[in-house]
Amino acid sequence: MKRVIVEMVRRPASLVATLVILFVVLTAIAAPWIAPFSPDDQPFDGLSIDGAPLPPGAHYWLGTDTLGRDLLSRLLFGARTSLVIGLVANGVAVAIGMMVGIVAGYRGGVVGGILMRFTDLMMAFPALLLAIVLAALLRPSLWIVALVIALVNWVQVARVVYTETRGLAERDFILAERSLGAGSARILFRHIAPHLMPTAIVYGTLGIATTVLLEATLSFLGVGVQPPQPSWGNIIFESQSYFQSAPWLVFIPGAIILATALSFNLVGDALRDLLDPTQRGRG
Repeated sequence: MKRVIVEMVRRPASLVATLVILFVVLTAIAAPWIAPFSPDDQPFDGLSIDGAPLPPGAHYWLGTDTLGRDLLSRLLFGARTSLVIGLVANGVAVAIGMMVGIVAGYRGGVVGGILMRFTDLMMAFPALLLAIVLAALLRPSLWIVALVIALVNWVQVARVVYTETRGLAERDFILAERSLGAGSARILFRHIAPHLMPTAIVYGTLGIATTVLLEATLSFLGVGVQPPQPSWGNIIFESQSYFQSAPWLVFIPGAIILATALSFNLVGDALRDLLDPTQRGRG
């Protein structure tokens, strides 16, 4: 772990990405204390005389939205929503994918075949379309959106873990454990699972970027987190009609989503290079 941290610091791109992630996480945690206004406050001076949103200025640093609410405050509280969904949904997706992949890869036979054919079936559906359908059928909320995203994002993890588990199950040290009478539970938890931890860490990092983008997409389409609870996606959704007259309402949250997703991708790529021996020296 120490070596990984040192190598991450030595890489300018991953270092900057890590700092961006830390900044976003810390500001999201501290949102109730650093936000200049409540995210739902509609001050009397939040709109112009014509009823239009105010541009960035000294009083409202990032301007106001269509209802006169402070955009900076809503983005800070929206970061909490987007990151919670990203962490929870991706954590559940990785857990499901790991469980399905390990069981299918180790057991093989009929059980493995059924699990992987179900995985292939899930992969055949477009993830965004499936997420929209599930979110539309269920009542959208923070936890429902997280569950929906987890249910469409576990398949890639399951496929990769299945392949790795199949290879590990035929290794000599696993065969030796079996010959000594070790049970399946001991082999899975003591020998196979630790070898799959780098994969879980990498996908756990890379998947957050995908999850944040998917949450923003669902919220933008109106089937994600519902107003007045702010999220980066529904901030853009509420402001799309003001794209030309108040472009900051779209460009600022869009830039934050882009920077956050890119940072998680860069950190995930760096972790993959450092934790996967087959990737070292490439690039």
